[in-house]
Amino acid sequence: MNNFPIGMPASLTGPVLTSLWDGLSPHLIASFYEVAKTGEHTWGRIEGEGGTDPVTVLAPLTEANLEMVLNWQSPFEQSGPESRAPALMAMLQSGALQPVVDAVMGKQKEGEGDAQSKSGEFLKQFEGRTGITKLNSTQVFNGMPPVKITVVALFRAWRNAASEVEAPFNKLMEWALPVELSEDGSVLARAVETAKGDMGYIEALMPSKSPTRIAMKYKGRVFSPLVIESIGMPLSSPVNSSGQFVQLAVPMTLCTLTALDRKDWSNASFASL
Repeated sequence: MNNFPIGMPASLTGPVLTSLWDGLSPHLIASFYEVAKTGEHTWGRIEGEGGTDPVTVLAPLTEANLEMVLNWQSPFEQSGPESRAPALMAMLQSGALQPVVDAVMGKQKEGEGDAQSKSGEFLKQFEGRTGITKLNSTQVFNGMPPVKITVVALFRAWRNAASEVEAPFNKLMEWALPVELSEDGSVLARAVETAKGDMGYIEALMPSKSPTRIAMKYKGRVFSPLVIESIGMPLSSPVNSSGQFVQLAVPMTLCTLTALDRKDWSNASFASL
């Protein structure tokens, strides 16, 4: 399923929320915009009424990192004798069992020396040996979670704090939050409304609307679709005389909808600026 990072690049012809970054390379400024499903495996902006949000949020990223976690495990690791009798195996390997045997058997008596020495020689054979083999240490691929992109978007005001800092941050927060949460938590009450014909079956079963999907264009690469998994608001940031933030360094964690395969990664699009 090609759902990353295919997508249409941000169009700067629509409304843009950003601070003033004159002279800064466009490769260093990230574009965030809402996308929707346009085909079976494609996502992009939808223009017109009922389409995606036409607003684009621009911000340079002070920190940006894409992380893939690939889960490799060794399922046979616990199949050795160490897992069945860990204390006994540890004493055998380290040689700590010999003093115990000597203490139990006591002082050598006449005619018993040969038997005790043989037991000591037998126990010494276990020292420095282990039950780990290439088989029970073999790694197998056990799946992977969606890809995470952690960024810190910077906004700062030169002329107007409301339009250069507050507005773009509020738009990112809108995209991160659910579109609508139902106030009626009772399924029974919604079922009654459905029986009366005042509510559809889908609305009764799932009355709320999840957050929107977004895309991020950065350094010529378009990552889409993404969801905002977490977003921060540093309340200690400086403000003006009206209490509006004049600078915000917004930490965000963006996440793909699904895990990726080799084909998804090869479809990375380099959008022209």
